[in-house]
Amino acid sequence: QVQLMESGGGLVQPGGSLGVSCAASGTIFSLGNMGWYRQAPGKQRELVATVDSRRVFNYAESVKGRFTISRDNAQNTVWLQMNNLKPEDTAVYYCYAELWATDYGGLSAYWGQGTQVTVSS
Repeated sequence: QVQLMESGGGLVQPGGSLGVSCAASGTIFSLGNMGWYRQAPGKQRELVATVDSRRVFNYAESVKGRFTISRDNAQNTVWLQMNNLKPEDTAVYYCYAELWATDYGGLSAYWGQGTQVTVSS
């Protein structure tokens, strides 16, 4: 069974920093796009940042220059460093991964359980 295990999150003051990480485990033949989405109260889930297997990066405009996503293919992990956090960054952050479980199966998408990030003074 494939699992996305998240760590990090918490409460931070505006201007502070947090890091969240996600590790994929289980039956994985190959990992594709990985990254983070977030969902704030009353809003739809939105993309934060992703990085594909070739390390092509995609950031939401609202986090460019503040957040940095990185990937460690050897460990099947993705890391999001969040700097200069703002109250509007408050949300549940979800790890996302696309992967092939076998060399003959189709592409599947998986989500982490979510981790709360709260930015408040």
